Amino acid sequence: MPDVPEPVVKLVRWSAEPVAAQILRSTTAAVISYVVAVWLLPNPAPLTAPLTALLVVQVTLYSTLTTGVSRVNAVVAGVLIAIGFSWLVGLSWWSLGLIILTSLLIGRFVRAGEFEIEVAISAMLVLGVTRVANTAWDRVWETLIGAVVGLLFNLLAPPVWVQTAGDSIESMAHRMGRLFRDIGGQVAGHLPVERAAARLHEARRVDHDIAEVDVSLRQAEDSLRWNPRVREGALSRIVLRTGLDTLEICAVVLRVLSRTLTDLAKHRMDEHLFPDEVSAELERLMDHIAYAIESFAVLITSQVSANAEAAEDRLGQALSDSAESRDKIADMLLANVQEHPRQWQLHGALLAEVDRILDELGLEKRSERLVEELDRIGGELSERHPRLAMIRRRMGDSGLFRRSQAAVRDVFR
Repeated sequence: MPDVPEPVVKLVRWSAEPVAAQILRSTTAAVISYVVAVWLLPNPAPLTAPLTALLVVQVTLYSTLTTGVSRVNAVVAGVLIAIGFSWLVGLSWWSLGLIILTSLLIGRFVRAGEFEIEVAISAMLVLGVTRVANTAWDRVWETLIGAVVGLLFNLLAPPVWVQTAGDSIESMAHRMGRLFRDIGGQVAGHLPVERAAARLHEARRVDHDIAEVDVSLRQAEDSLRWNPRVREGALSRIVLRTGLDTLEICAVVLRVLSRTLTDLAKHRMDEHLFPDEVSAELERLMDHIAYAIESFAVLITSQVSANAEAAEDRLGQALSDSAESRDKIADMLLANVQEHPRQWQLHGALLAEVDRILDELGLEKRSERLVEELDRIGGELSERHPRLAMIRRRMGDSGLFRRSQAAVRDVFR
């Protein structure tokens, strides 16, 4: 097989990403809406149609169907405001301010919701790129054509953003793993308070990563809803969401652990933080925990990774090694505290924080949490749609959730 040039490989990878699909889809929707408007309307340059199509096209199918009406309301209201001001006063600095004020007020009146600002944006854009139509209906029809094309076009091959969310989760897990390894490398010898405080500050910044990953995951969850390209989308959403919740707990424990070591460093400013044998075992423990967190991230993104089974084996081994190191450290610290009982409470806190992480990453607890979440969602759907639930019970079909529970038990055994 001949070698494929690297630029071609990059182009193929880029074209397979949702971002590329969204760009091509938006462009095509705008062009089609323009062609349809030229074909149906007498206007020589119906630019309002492609402009509306660009405003209406959403990132996910779910957001298209749930927010399409609000967005169309916002765009149509903005177009009508622009047409009215074109007739009355034209465009000047004071009329522009009046347009924005009027658009924002009308946006609240027409219940545009989160798209209230788009009423003003649509009015300004339409006023800037179009000429005054012979009749107001010309621009209204252009707007409706663009809105319909944008809504319908998004039904074709809607993108799935799971890969992007999976990459974000794994990237955050690698950063957390690096922090754990850095902590392990600092416990040997004397630890200056400044270095411990700097590591604590960096651990606190992981919260920003979690917020960014949460945004990416919400987009992925929306892309899975009502998407004909996705099977068992609810299970995929739950796996990713509960996995991120677990990593968020681990991030909190990481911050608390860094705080414990900082407090310990303040009490031992002129001596080693731990005895040498304890420091060596702590470094191995932190490396095992880092490895477990990274393997856990690969496991929960198994729908975008071919290494899920290997990640499960690595996670199990890392948790086993971590538990073994933790027990050794507990025995060493107990003997050390019996001889020198200074700051014994910080030693206990350190072990408790390690236990919390190992418990959160455990496969059995992971399986239980997933099944509980599936049961909860199934119960909510039954309460929301009791007749549909009754029909399913009579037909003997438990639907998605029971199949998902069986899948969870098989994967997270």
